[in-house]
Amino acid sequence: MAKRYLLICFFSITFSQLQAQQYGLFNTKTLFDAFENPAQKAFLLDSSRQYASNFLLPYFGLNAANRGDGSFTGRKLISDGVYDATGVPIGNNDRNKLIHNSNIYLLTFRMFQSYKFHQEIGFSWQVRSDAFADYTNETLVIFNDYNRFSSSQTGLFNGNGYGQSYHQFSLNFRENYNKRLAFGVKVSLLSGITYNKAEITNSNLTIDPIANQLSVGLTGTYKASFLRGDEISSKTFFPNFKNPGLSIGMGTTYTAKSGVFIMSSIKDLGFIKWNKDSHSFFVSDVATINRDPLEPEPDLQERILDIFEVADRKNSFYTATNAKADFLISKKYDFYTPSFIISKNLFYQGGDVVLVNNFKYNDLSLSLSPAYNMLGFMQLGTQGMYQTPNFEFFLGTDNLLKSASIAKKTAATNLGYTGASFYMGLGIKFGYIVEHPQNSSYMPGVGDDADKKGFFSKIFGVFKKKK
Repeated sequence: MAKRYLLICFFSITFSQLQAQQYGLFNTKTLFDAFENPAQKAFLLDSSRQYASNFLLPYFGLNAANRGDGSFTGRKLISDGVYDATGVPIGNNDRNKLIHNSNIYLLTFRMFQSYKFHQEIGFSWQVRSDAFADYTNETLVIFNDYNRFSSSQTGLFNGNGYGQSYHQFSLNFRENYNKRLAFGVKVSLLSGITYNKAEITNSNLTIDPIANQLSVGLTGTYKASFLRGDEISSKTFFPNFKNPGLSIGMGTTYTAKSGVFIMSSIKDLGFIKWNKDSHSFFVSDVATINRDPLEPEPDLQERILDIFEVADRKNSFYTATNAKADFLISKKYDFYTPSFIISKNLFYQGGDVVLVNNFKYNDLSLSLSPAYNMLGFMQLGTQGMYQTPNFEFFLGTDNLLKSASIAKKTAATNLGYTGASFYMGLGIKFGYIVEHPQNSSYMPGVGDDADKKGFFSKIFGVFKKKK
């Protein structure tokens, strides 16, 4: 059972990837927007109340995509619950690519701290996961029906992939530097959940017709926070800081006199230290099975897992978080607001170019967001939102057409790529209304501390003195 579980973990970075960016929520001044983009506001003077939270109702987002011939296998698995690679062509080492980025906010709390500089401070608890995989058709087929292979070949299982998940506890702070420019920072304490990384640099398949044997040779590296099933329990998925880490995010916004709004940020720049019981090793061995139909059916999966277990070594290692650089430029035209977004992974492959088209009528808004992923995926997102100064609810998808296809269970076609996406969230504000000083007998940041300088004003003031 432990060996079978290792196989599931090893190939999970290949078969199930998620991506959830929710670009339709950028520049909406929702709680999600304020926590994701550190310099963004969440409160509106004279309208919003002083505190905001999602009250343990998660901001939930899932988005999956696979490009290549393996899309058929993915659709079949999702729609029928059957792993079937019979329709996947082999012989040319055709490649598949998958991407993953999930982001679920379990708890958020934010408060309006001071009228002067429009200071806001917030705390959040989120669960993150990131992954990428580049693999061949033959990797899919060998574990479904190895009898389809009739000749010896080399390089047909070469590929790489990783998957990382962790808890993130963050403190956010933002303030205005002046009437047009604002800065924000997000500092996070991380607790790693799971990590898997495999890179097969050399591989070969050898068929011996005389002995009726099949051999699979693999050379590469493998890193993981766990290797056997008994290393995983329900406690693994709760924050325990056995795999600690840190990250930081920084952002800025600028509003020009013409109404053009610019937002940029560096997100989740950090690392995780996986504990000394983690696994990091080099593997170079051959798994051989007998293909005699008169013998009991051999288990190729078990043979491959054996060579991993023999090579297993335990030691600690560090991994980088999937840091991103984001840039947004936008301008409002009455009820229509277009936003152009570029998001690029800093250490891993992938990125997005998005045009968000937001249409707003009173408290209701609808957005359409065509997007191009730099790994070759085209997506069309849509989002509906009801938003007042003290309440927000949104529902959307980053991949409308592919999600509809999955919902209809149309897995028979092998054209295009497989994809699915869904996200939703809710936020509520409560407490005193954050009014302008002339409208209120009490306002945070007005009175004894009226002459106090802002956090970023002090920092830039020090730089000016040094010059």
